[in-house]
Amino acid sequence: MRLRFLLRPGWLALTVVVFTFAVCCYTLLAPWQFRRDAEQSAQNNALTASFTAQPEPVTQLLPGGEKPDQNTEWHLASITGTYLPSAEVVARLRTVQGEGAYEVLTPLRATDGTVYLIDRGYVRLDDQSGVLPYAAAPGGQVTVVARVRSDEVDPKHRDAFSDASTKGKLQSYVVDSQVVARASGLTIRPGYFQLDQNQPGVLGALPLPQLDSGPFFSYALQWLAFGSMAILGWLYFTIRELKPGGALTAEQPERTRRKSVAEMLAEDEEEDEFTPTA
Repeated sequence: MRLRFLLRPGWLALTVVVFTFAVCCYTLLAPWQFRRDAEQSAQNNALTASFTAQPEPVTQLLPGGEKPDQNTEWHLASITGTYLPSAEVVARLRTVQGEGAYEVLTPLRATDGTVYLIDRGYVRLDDQSGVLPYAAAPGGQVTVVARVRSDEVDPKHRDAFSDASTKGKLQSYVVDSQVVARASGLTIRPGYFQLDQNQPGVLGALPLPQLDSGPFFSYALQWLAFGSMAILGWLYFTIRELKPGGALTAEQPERTRRKSVAEMLAEDEEEDEFTPTA
């Protein structure tokens, strides 16, 4: 029966590879790109809305210590309080406009006692890749307007540290309110707040992301196309195989064995024997 070729080890292996790849395209790779496209769209919408919206008090925008999410990130929040420079941490290994930098993270205690982490912006590196001198946070009560941001995640869960290489300055690998909380002993609410230009305590204001839709949607469509092409290719060769003289199972003509020199000489002698002489 011609369907028996489907049970051949080589064909079974090909079938497993093709369908595993197609399933990955449909259930993992394409949905992953669709999610990234949705996240990019949400970010663009939030940024666009923030350009014209008025800042909201942080207690209204994030009531009850609520964590920032896609619905609140990048929105402008106003906070009134006092900077706590003694608990300051700098985030290392940052890149701003293609150059190395540090981001300065200073907690701020609001008038109701809640502590927020303020990203005051960036400073460049010195000749030894250390932190260049920068202005201290202003003293006394201030009101800042900052963009709501979700905490970054360090896969290695490293705490802030200081040693001779940092000249005693606490440094962290990510901008994470809870890393600063552990380093300072303060209770800091989740998320952080990124200062815009002309705000009290701002250093180099971090540039905002570009309002670009990105390639994620087209990438998702490509993965769907790749999965479909793999299955269609498998079907094509399966149908070819089911037809008489299938391309993959057709018996190949037996190769002509190359004659040895001795055999060719023997044949010549036989021909000479039967060749009549004049």
